[in-house]
Amino acid sequence: MALTLADPQPFAADSDDGAANVPLIARTVLVATLGGFMFGYDSGVINGTVDGLERAFQSGSMGTGFNVASILLGCAIGAFAAGRLADRVGRRNVLRLAALLFILGALGTGLAETSLAFVVARLVGGIAVGAASVLSPAYISEVTPARLRGRLSSLQQVMIIIGLTGAFAANYLIARVAGGSTEPWLFGLEAWRWMFLVQVAPAALFLAALWSIPESPRFLVMKGRDAEALGVLTRLFGAEAGARTLDQIRGSLTSDQAPRLADLLDRNRGGLAPIVWVGIGLAVFQQLVGINIVFYYGAVLWQAVGFSEADALMINVVSGAISILGCLVAIALIDRIGRKPLLLFGSAAMAVALTGMALAFSTGTIGPNGALDLAPGAGALALLSANAYVFLFNLSWGPVMWVMLGEMFPNRMRGSGLAVSGLAQWLANFGITLSFPVLLVTIGLTGAYALYALCAGVSLIFVLRLIQETRGRSLEEMQG
Repeated sequence: MALTLADPQPFAADSDDGAANVPLIARTVLVATLGGFMFGYDSGVINGTVDGLERAFQSGSMGTGFNVASILLGCAIGAFAAGRLADRVGRRNVLRLAALLFILGALGTGLAETSLAFVVARLVGGIAVGAASVLSPAYISEVTPARLRGRLSSLQQVMIIIGLTGAFAANYLIARVAGGSTEPWLFGLEAWRWMFLVQVAPAALFLAALWSIPESPRFLVMKGRDAEALGVLTRLFGAEAGARTLDQIRGSLTSDQAPRLADLLDRNRGGLAPIVWVGIGLAVFQQLVGINIVFYYGAVLWQAVGFSEADALMINVVSGAISILGCLVAIALIDRIGRKPLLLFGSAAMAVALTGMALAFSTGTIGPNGALDLAPGAGALALLSANAYVFLFNLSWGPVMWVMLGEMFPNRMRGSGLAVSGLAQWLANFGITLSFPVLLVTIGLTGAYALYALCAGVSLIFVLRLIQETRGRSLEEMQG
């Protein structure tokens, strides 16, 4: 059953743009998207450390896969817990907790002496990533006007990719200065450890900056703190628009019942409400197209087809820059043409690009050095298809999925809906990431990317049948 919305109504804050406090809105969005930067860095840093992990912990392909994917179990926990916790103590306080966990996770992974200690630290960092992944876009959607919400919420994906690219660049520079990712560097610590440790600096900045932004007015109304909510709305949008928006928020909430997981149930049919299944589907399909294989295993992938470690790390940096370009195009289009057209185009175009990668890899043979030797021209096709793929993902499913999850749920179930959808997203991410090393030695790169291409094709049908447009709707109009 498709997502349904009430009849469109004007959003109060949009009717008085002249009174909007643009500097405050901009600062608030910027600080919130630092969570996306940390999400991206913590997710991408593992890309250049695989060789170091294998040598330090003497792990095989399955052990390496778990070391890489272990963060995703923490992400699932963080995403599920954060949505519910945010309804209890506030969006801003949970983001502060996430920033602290980012710091602890970076220190733990960089200094770990055993595989178990490393996995525990990655779980801690993963909880922070999961919390930031669902709360940053949700918070942005709750403090911005509907007219600009898509563009401003899309900045989250830009910051995720900037974080990923920053991790790729840091990995490349550190490995180059040290002479390799497994070589000792500052204070005798191997270079791969410093790839994790440098994350402490931006995490500390994120924690400090969170003290300068207001709490979500929708959370404040949910807790009966209407005077504080009015103060925040007035600061954001002006007195007249703030008062009207407060009335809209009040009307959209069930005043006699605190948010709870039971809100996700369909009281007429039983089971989860259709809107929740749509959210889960969006979250899972974003992972089934295999995007994080490029982010987590990019260096391994390009080394497998004959590139050096330095060249493979540089390709990751280039891919990150292309991803940022895709996000910028999405920002320019998302509030003009809408969410659904971008998803449809992305699904179709990614299926073509992934098929191109599968075809390129199908020409390969294993050389005497164990690398995959591709036919003449196939390496160029693989690189072109891979970079087209990451551009298309970040033009469509990358930002749009997070935007829609942040805005599609009614106020009464937003925290719980984000919790369940976020859990599904990170569990799918875990499954895809953990399975890739196994797919690599069973059906090979050709079979793996053919499978991801098939999933992209199925996602096209999902969008056509189940997704309806949310562009220009206020959060108070979302009825589920």
